[in-house]
Amino acid sequence: MRTQLQLGEQMDQEISSDAPNFQQIELEEISSKISTLDKWRKIFSFHGLEISHTSQQKCQDHKSEDDKEDAAGAAQTTSSLKQDRFPSSILYLVPKALTVSSNLGGQPISLEMAVGLRRMLFGSTYHVFSYEWKRSYFRFHEPHADLAYALETDKGGATAVQMAVQVNIIKYLLFVQNKQENIHLQSLCEISQKEQEKALAAAVADILWTAGEGQKATVCLITSDTYFTPSMDYKVDHFTERVQLFDFFEKETTEQFLCDHIHCLNCEGSHGVILFLYSLLFSRTFERLQKDLDFTTTHLLQCRLGNFSCRQAILNIILTGRASPHVFNGFQKLDTEGSVQKLLHGILSRSDVGYLHWSKEEVEHYKLPQVGSMLKTPKLPIWLCNINGTYSVLFSTNRLLLSDWKMEHLFDLYLYNGRPSQKTTVHLTIDTHSHHWEENHYEEDCASEKRFPSVEMAIRTKWEGAAINWNGAAPFF
Repeated sequence: MRTQLQLGEQMDQEISSDAPNFQQIELEEISSKISTLDKWRKIFSFHGLEISHTSQQKCQDHKSEDDKEDAAGAAQTTSSLKQDRFPSSILYLVPKALTVSSNLGGQPISLEMAVGLRRMLFGSTYHVFSYEWKRSYFRFHEPHADLAYALETDKGGATAVQMAVQVNIIKYLLFVQNKQENIHLQSLCEISQKEQEKALAAAVADILWTAGEGQKATVCLITSDTYFTPSMDYKVDHFTERVQLFDFFEKETTEQFLCDHIHCLNCEGSHGVILFLYSLLFSRTFERLQKDLDFTTTHLLQCRLGNFSCRQAILNIILTGRASPHVFNGFQKLDTEGSVQKLLHGILSRSDVGYLHWSKEEVEHYKLPQVGSMLKTPKLPIWLCNINGTYSVLFSTNRLLLSDWKMEHLFDLYLYNGRPSQKTTVHLTIDTHSHHWEENHYEEDCASEKRFPSVEMAIRTKWEGAAINWNGAAPFF
């Protein structure tokens, strides 16, 4: 971006070259406009916005040339100054949503479908996604680097979805495309951009196909056309009304379609996380979702601190294919007054990936959910972890870790928490035969939590009493 001085010099040149047009413009007015422009630039920067249209073209070409982007942004800012000389023009420089052709052959969304989405997600047709949700998409760290396999995460409720998808990306990279029993972590760090895109497409296709019970998957993309006229009780968000649905009856075809349109998930302006959620719900179908849920959960997002966060049912559908509201095994009967008996819906079978949960606050108030063995012991050694309300991924590169109890005596686990501060994967060594970590066997869990990181406590919900070596890394959480 050009500095105030450079822009000021350009203004002076324009005034000199076209004196009759600018003689009446006071220098103070020009200086004021430059100052206002700089103020708006700082405001946009503070909120994570860039004054540039180039991000959309960058994703379409799959390039990341920062110098070209900066030059284009500076040129566009100068052009706007010449045309309008008003800071309001900056508002139109926010990257617009990526769109695909309306002629791809998908089914245009209807008002009825959009209303169903809103009610299933928010419980109301008047709620819309916040700015944090709209700007969230699936972007990897740099290829051929320590975290090449890992997604960068956003703030807000979309983080839970990104990390749940991350679990399935690791599943694909370690255990689907590779058939070896034990793979070195380095293999995850050597993947290219093309391999990253392939892994994302494969993971999303697998999630959607599982949610559709192996019969059908639906992919949602944004087009340039609007397909219905909103009613009085529906709040427009300017992208849901432009969605097309693409149905697939083979998993491989779904994956190929996602590969061909991967920029609709992994580029700035794509609304990638929201489109994934739409695809997930349509793949599962509203009818199945209603059967999955129970009286404790009527919609999938809840409002916290002004933003919408994921309920457990969303995480469970990504992990298991079924939108179960709870994490215990099977069904539980709830004691109620009268003759009507209510059932709580939990996890019905082991899935490929699992889930662990730990929270200081919930332990102190005796509200920690009891995660059942179906999620604690998945078919593959990969877990989504909810630790004090933040999400991370715990995994092993040994495919057979959970198949032979002897392998669980001394083994390695790897941790990725999605935070910008993490630059390399954390290597943990778990010893389930050593119990020296808990000298006072009768000490309460909440007292133990004061002495041990929450990450360790989460791991011990699966391997009780395990000793955990951070191998030189500074313990966190």
